[in-house]
Amino acid sequence: MLSKLFASLTQNPRADLLSGLTVALALIPEAVAFAFVAGVHPLVGLYAAFMVGLITACIGGRPGMISGATGALAVVMVALVAEATRRYGADAGVQYLFASVVLMGFIQITAGALKLGKFIRMVPTPVMLGFVNGLAIVIFLAQLPQLQSFTPEGKWGWLSGDWLSGMQLVLMLGAVGITMAITHFLPRFTKAIPSALVAIVTVSVVVLMFDLDTKRVGDLASIAGELPSFALPQVPLNWETLQLILPYSIIFAAIGLIESLLTVTVIDDMTDTRGKGNKECVAQGVANVVTGSFGGMGGCAMIGQSMINVSSGGRGRLSGIAAALFLLGFILWGAPLIEQIPIAALVGVMFMVVIATFEWSSFRILSKVPRHDAFVLILVSGVTVVTDLAIAVVVGVIVAALVFAWEHAKHIGVRDSIDKDGWKIYKLDGPLFFGSVSDFKELFDPKNDPDDVVIEFKRARVCDHSGLEAIDSIAEKYLAEGKRLHLRHLSAECRMLLSKAGNLVEVNVIEDPSYHVAADKLD
Repeated sequence: MLSKLFASLTQNPRADLLSGLTVALALIPEAVAFAFVAGVHPLVGLYAAFMVGLITACIGGRPGMISGATGALAVVMVALVAEATRRYGADAGVQYLFASVVLMGFIQITAGALKLGKFIRMVPTPVMLGFVNGLAIVIFLAQLPQLQSFTPEGKWGWLSGDWLSGMQLVLMLGAVGITMAITHFLPRFTKAIPSALVAIVTVSVVVLMFDLDTKRVGDLASIAGELPSFALPQVPLNWETLQLILPYSIIFAAIGLIESLLTVTVIDDMTDTRGKGNKECVAQGVANVVTGSFGGMGGCAMIGQSMINVSSGGRGRLSGIAAALFLLGFILWGAPLIEQIPIAALVGVMFMVVIATFEWSSFRILSKVPRHDAFVLILVSGVTVVTDLAIAVVVGVIVAALVFAWEHAKHIGVRDSIDKDGWKIYKLDGPLFFGSVSDFKELFDPKNDPDDVVIEFKRARVCDHSGLEAIDSIAEKYLAEGKRLHLRHLSAECRMLLSKAGNLVEVNVIEDPSYHVAADKLD
């Protein structure tokens, strides 16, 4: 394992280090903002970005992917912090958050050990497109508070509607535009240095040189701090605590794994490589156990920062490690300098991430794909923005599965004929499952059929227990009419699971299929 890690660190060190520096700069306002959303101190978000980013970069299943504190988790964490504060006092909220993050990590490790990461294959393409588009919109909306003033109470203007105006707004938009222009056009001339890093440095130098009155990182909060120290969450280890944190931990784990595994898929497509989903589940879990034990708010994969990293040339583990270590260096020693970086430069970079993340081709294909796929795409995008990622993906998968079931319920068919011996042959075609059993039962006529009837399953597949029950039901009707029923080409598992019709099955070891009913033997 150490040899593989060393090989990954030495593949493209220059590009990985520069992209890691770019990502570290972009992580700061995000981590601080998400800490505010969760209702905890900014350093709690920064520590999470450092620790989760470092651990997943070292042992995760997707080199080049960036993890840290995320908004998808923060918007749920605020409810736990508020509830624990209401029950046990002002200082208890963050401690119960740490405890829930540790438990979240153990749940994610368990999911990885059970190889549940493979179920990301169940997410259809329309859901993936909806996830990407919805997340791009969320990233865009997360930047809008930066276009609002920062009140003395430390609350963003969206709480009071206090938007920037006049020269401040002009300077902010101008700096954002310059950052986006440099990020977009510089790669046409050189790719030696990440264009996002050049844009941040250029805009920062101009702002500092002319002392322009525009918001800077230090206006968010001071990022200066010390090394995170080990301290188990200060909560009583009893049933009451578990009842409080377990539901939140399950939700945190689900959100974190779904966002991480989908981000793995997106980065796989961008880099034409393949990550290891189950390994990433374990890495995310280990990272959250450690983070919760060192005063961090936990986290998961960040698609925005991951895209910054990949587009800046960071493909190896060194890029994620470098991003985490640069961030730690900013916290320990570089805070006075980093706090002078204009917010507009970082917003401009994130706007470019939004443009790159959004699948603009989805507008073109909406009129070309089936209407139900277009509906799922739009639905997932909207639910991602309105609620959270986990709910959006679950809703999308359920709707897509229901549509699939409805469409395939229409595909069960039959061709019947009479052979030379006067036997009636029913040749089934299509899947037999809960959605098609009603149509299946209507295909037969036990009262009027001849004494010998053959139902052939060579071109049909029994998909679930409902299909087995339907076969048993048909068999019982033919037996009740005193007729001889022959069932051919059923799988061995079907033959074992059939109760009433089991002794009617004619076995053909050469032609009978070997599929499994509702079973997945793949890892």
